[in-house]
Amino acid sequence: MARYYLTTAIDYVNNRPHLGTAYEKIAADIIARYHRLIGDDVRLVMGNDEHSQNVFKRAKEQGLDPLAYCDRMEGEFRAVWKRLDIAFDDFIRTTEPRHKVAVQAMVQRSFETGDIYEGVYEGWYCVSCEEFKPEKGLVDGLCPVHRTKPDWIKEKNYFFKLSKYRDALLAHYAAHPAFVEPASRRNEMLSLLNSGLEDISVSRAGQAWGIPLPFDPANVVYVWYDALINYAAALNYGASDDSLFETWWAQADQPARHVTHLVGKDITRFHCVVWPAMLMSIGAPLPTQIFGHGWVTFKGEKMSKSLGTVVDPLEAAERLGPDPLRLFLAKEIVFGGDGDFSWDRFEEKYNADLANNLGNLVSRVTSMVQRYRSGALQVSSVAPDLEARAATCVAAYRREMDGLHLEAALGQVFQFTDVANEYIASKQPWTLAKNNQQIELDAVLWNATEAVRIIAVLLSPVMPTSASEILRRVGVSDAEAAAPSIDHAAFTIDGARTVSQRDALWPRLEIKEKSVSENEAPKSPEVPAVVAPVDAAAPVAPVAAAPSLWPAESRISIDDFMKIDLRIAKVLTAERVPKSKKLMKLSIDLGSEQRTLVAGIAEAYEPEQLVGRHVAIVANLKPATLMGIESNGMVLAASPDGGKPMLVSFDAPPAPGTRVR
Repeated sequence: MARYYLTTAIDYVNNRPHLGTAYEKIAADIIARYHRLIGDDVRLVMGNDEHSQNVFKRAKEQGLDPLAYCDRMEGEFRAVWKRLDIAFDDFIRTTEPRHKVAVQAMVQRSFETGDIYEGVYEGWYCVSCEEFKPEKGLVDGLCPVHRTKPDWIKEKNYFFKLSKYRDALLAHYAAHPAFVEPASRRNEMLSLLNSGLEDISVSRAGQAWGIPLPFDPANVVYVWYDALINYAAALNYGASDDSLFETWWAQADQPARHVTHLVGKDITRFHCVVWPAMLMSIGAPLPTQIFGHGWVTFKGEKMSKSLGTVVDPLEAAERLGPDPLRLFLAKEIVFGGDGDFSWDRFEEKYNADLANNLGNLVSRVTSMVQRYRSGALQVSSVAPDLEARAATCVAAYRREMDGLHLEAALGQVFQFTDVANEYIASKQPWTLAKNNQQIELDAVLWNATEAVRIIAVLLSPVMPTSASEILRRVGVSDAEAAAPSIDHAAFTIDGARTVSQRDALWPRLEIKEKSVSENEAPKSPEVPAVVAPVDAAAPVAPVAAAPSLWPAESRISIDDFMKIDLRIAKVLTAERVPKSKKLMKLSIDLGSEQRTLVAGIAEAYEPEQLVGRHVAIVANLKPATLMGIESNGMVLAASPDGGKPMLVSFDAPPAPGTRVR
């Protein structure tokens, strides 16, 4: 059993959480539940960042004392997380006494080592980000996140010697390749380190809302420096009893101890460079891993109240339920990349994955057991092929979850769901019942029920309430259904079970086609068409068929087609090819080997959108050199005239190396 300390970024409370904020917390909860499933000792910490000047401003706008406002917002945040079934172990606020103790202890220690000194800062400051912005970090003079012009600030501050730790950080990155994930974030941070680091401001003068510097109380600790320390504060760092810190953090460099930070890609610099340097300054171990996930966008835009692109997670949960929402976000977004949310897509996937697929499987299995055996099952024999497919699924699921490839792990589960449906279709238990083949019928019903049970166990981190309900329906005890174990994800060879049939878990949605008024109105032609009167009795001349684009004489034979070896590949890394607008360099996993290839998709995709994605490639194409890079294969994509290429995709991606036929 390993010890797994997992944290999310703490949230500003100047607004209620939106779906983009909720995505990170849902992902963290899924990861934490998975580690509990496999038997790890887990501690998940979330919280609120309350010393922001934006929070102070928001409180004043509402006529509230800042702390009273933060107290109220804590209740609102907790209510959202409860509705989304997020089971954190601790919730920290930066206004808590334990946080103040930790911040002042860490700042004092760095000051005593000489890593904090007094100076003058002058530069651009984004009020919304509460972050100083280097000139090169602006886009057309604006903050790239909020699209507003930063303020020019000059003030006396205390500084942290970040530049001192550049070489030590580079050495740590080299020694720990998985320290920052995904690869695109790691490459960004290495580029930043290689370009050199500047010392950073750690205080703000003339403000009362914050934690005073212990050696100069006229200054408060800069909000980002303050906020990062929450990960240690939640473990009572600096307190007289720091046993939590000793247990969960001080041994983070040991194999069975893991400290993982899950944060948004826009704040990786603070977590992957500044925070590790702060820890080096006080002689504490660094986190095991920092994972920078992508954004959930809406209509292609980052969710932002100021941009009008916010989706309320409570509205989404109320529409179809928290479990379908959790599944959609985890399965449809490549973890580490960006993903767009739309109500249409949410409803489509609800019908496809739940109502039609998993829900149908649960309903048909439980109804057949009820019809043919009055709900009572006794094991007779195990289907070797189905058992083997289940074992393969569980192994692949664990491998993908261990690598934080949430979407790929769920792809494995739904691929096995298809296998279970195919098993029932091939065995035809209704025919066995009609022909009075009772022994064979018992075996099919038992094996189908076992498949459903294993699927529910694997889905329990993602859909905890639904998974528990499925387990109860297939006869699992209440205690096991409430806290399943990965050890249960294997076929049972003896015993009896009582199966119950109940209402559909996910009733199918009737999705009506949108009227013209609900979509974009069609454009009127520039010249009205002239419609001639039609004589109903007149014979209608046959319309000549358009000539085929593929005349029979030009078509290839099946033998020619079979020469093309199409395979599934998983993208491991992706980067743009320098001096090319169209080309992207990919390293891919083909199951039996890894390759590098170059694809003309850079105008349509960002590198982080591709990492972890499953694509189809021509595997037996001769190598070609493009922009000095040897490309071994070709990615399949649709390229509409005048449009950007669109990759061939899969609802439930098969394993890398699978042949496409």
